Amino acid sequence: MQWMTLVSAVIGALIATASAALLDLSRWRREQDDRLFGVRRALYSDYLTCLSQARNAFRSLARNQEMESLERARSARDSFAPCYGMRYQMSIMAASHVFAASENAFRQLRNVRDLAAAGTLAWDEAYTSGRAEYEAALTRLREAMRLDLEADRVPSRRR
Repeated sequence: MQWMTLVSAVIGALIATASAALLDLSRWRREQDDRLFGVRRALYSDYLTCLSQARNAFRSLARNQEMESLERARSARDSFAPCYGMRYQMSIMAASHVFAASENAFRQLRNVRDLAAAGTLAWDEAYTSGRAEYEAALTRLREAMRLDLEADRVPSRRR
């Protein structure tokens, strides 16, 4: 009879220990997911900001008819340079479908950069076409980011 009490106590302790370990593992995974979510949210925001700043610089270049070609090319390169660092961060931190969309947007904006650097003006067909392709790629990128961040998910209510 004493053995049954001892076996019951040991089994109870094992169940309690296993239950606590599973709860800790679950909490750790949830915290890891929350951290990754936060890092991605900040990265996606920074990447979009970087692309936007470069795009605005190219718009100014494409409207400036008086700038010399060497200065125009240097300005375009300098405006786009920060996007490379952000691109590499996206390559290691973004979800794969977001990274694919970010690469497309990056390449389209690089094409716009090349047009602005070459002296193509904002009302030229080549520039408006390149800008439209970039805007379409940017829309796809934002949609991929929203999907990854579950932006349309209704938050759960904690009680």
